[in-house]
Amino acid sequence: MLLLALTGSLATGKSTVSSILSSPPHSLPVIDADVLARKVVEPGTRAYNLIITHFSPTTPDLLLPSPPSSNNNTSPSAPRPLNRAALGRRVFGTSPSRRRDRAALNNIVHPAVRFAMAKAILWHYLRGAWCVVLDVPLLYDSGLDVFAPVVLMVACRPATQMARLRARDPHLSAEEAADRVASQGGVEEKVRRTEARGRGRGVVVWNEGGKEELRGKVAEVVEEVGRGRRGWWWVLSWIVVPVGVGWGVWEVGRGWWGRRRWERERAREKEKEGKKE
Repeated sequence: MLLLALTGSLATGKSTVSSILSSPPHSLPVIDADVLARKVVEPGTRAYNLIITHFSPTTPDLLLPSPPSSNNNTSPSAPRPLNRAALGRRVFGTSPSRRRDRAALNNIVHPAVRFAMAKAILWHYLRGAWCVVLDVPLLYDSGLDVFAPVVLMVACRPATQMARLRARDPHLSAEEAADRVASQGGVEEKVRRTEARGRGRGVVVWNEGGKEELRGKVAEVVEEVGRGRRGWWWVLSWIVVPVGVGWGVWEVGRGWWGRRRWERERAREKEKEGKKE
């Protein structure tokens, strides 16, 4: 079974591509990390309790207000959901304190998401899916790129990205929108990283046109990644479990080596830049 990692920054069109992949004629199962991230921090979960412990002393509005007492379906003592807007204000941005808070939040949420994702992958494997899409916005930050033989990156120009974000979330100020974009890293850096994976393992789709144009580009990607990954080999890896496991271990090894190679190259580039200064 192929794991196709779908990633992209805010307002680049990643969600649109996810919808295209999950709809006919592709009908691929999609595991959405954002959906899982919301589920794993629901009241009563371990991640929820850890977030409360870490952030509540310094974030008075961390929880949403209690529902009106007239609502008979909710117990007055029921735990209140997280105030995602307040938490977002704590972690989005580029200042050292925001970076520390974001790292702390990621260290709580990411392990829980990875566990939920592993269970979903196993479920689709047992059902015989030839390909599963992992929709992960912070793919490289979370380290999940190691487990994906193919990464599909959706990109657009920064000006297009900001315009789409302000149109989608008009309540955001220009500063808040810029902070959210900056918190996910630059598009150019992710594009370079995806292309560095090599042909057939890293694909960048530029989304500057309409939805029909994007649909055609996605169809080309699905056809390309599916070539050689269906047929007898897919059936063999599904029926003979050791073969499937062995192939998975091989792909993870390739992903790990590729990540290490990228990190070394970036370290050398930064060293050269430091010498020039």
